[in-house]
Amino acid sequence: MLHTISKPATTAILHQPHLRKANNRKLLLVLLIVACVLLVATIVAGIFLSESAMQTNFSQKNLGPSLSHPFGTDWMGRDMFTRCIAGLSTSILVGLLAAATSALLAFLLAAVAALGPKKADVFITWLIDLLMGIPHIILLILISFAIGRGFWGITIGVAITHWPNLTRVIRAEILQCREAPFVACARRLGQSPLNIARKHMFPHVLPQFITGLILLFPHAILHEAALTFLGFGLPPEQPAIGIILSEAMGYLSAGMWWLAVFPGLALIIVVLLFDLLGSNLRKLIDPYRCQE
Repeated sequence: MLHTISKPATTAILHQPHLRKANNRKLLLVLLIVACVLLVATIVAGIFLSESAMQTNFSQKNLGPSLSHPFGTDWMGRDMFTRCIAGLSTSILVGLLAAATSALLAFLLAAVAALGPKKADVFITWLIDLLMGIPHIILLILISFAIGRGFWGITIGVAITHWPNLTRVIRAEILQCREAPFVACARRLGQSPLNIARKHMFPHVLPQFITGLILLFPHAILHEAALTFLGFGLPPEQPAIGIILSEAMGYLSAGMWWLAVFPGLALIIVVLLFDLLGSNLRKLIDPYRCQE
């Protein structure tokens, strides 16, 4: 009797909306953890495989995909799977450093523009419009070439050119928060502007900042690959996806399709992982969307 009563009750509880939402959040959290683990594993594996990715073996050159070489080999007998992992590791490192630097720069400039004097807001807004009016790829080439290309040249170039959009978003959020009723109450209670910004404004814009930070990664990775593909990024001797794709262009007509297909797919997968993190992370930390 108790069993027959408890079974429908259990079914009703499982079908309650708030329980389904909780399960969706747990599933989303698991997906985010898996994506982070895959990205970290790629970075670590690429660091350990950086030397073997440059080893040549001309007796095994131009081999197609097989069990011993899942991604095949190139015209110098180098294992393409090892080179792809090493290239992705380099791209992810560039994306992490560039995106973190660009996001911090955007946060500081947005805070100064929204909370500082009017002249600072006018200058930062003018600077945002100036940088957004210049094509990204041209500005990246100029900065990278001026600094000396290489790992740090392309990282600095990407960091300098990717902050305007996030700055504009965070500035608008801070301006909106500044006029919110709870900020006005805190101001009337005698709290200092620094405490109001630290306790009320910055936590309010934190979800937008983290989401923007994550979404900067795919842009940084794709621009690094594009610059390296054009010859203005990383040196040719360093394994990188852009270099691998650039070198593969001369061999596609000979039927060596694996030289471009597998590195391109690997790059797309990494970009989609970053996009998954950025588009879904806000659902866990944004108080307005935490129940979706």
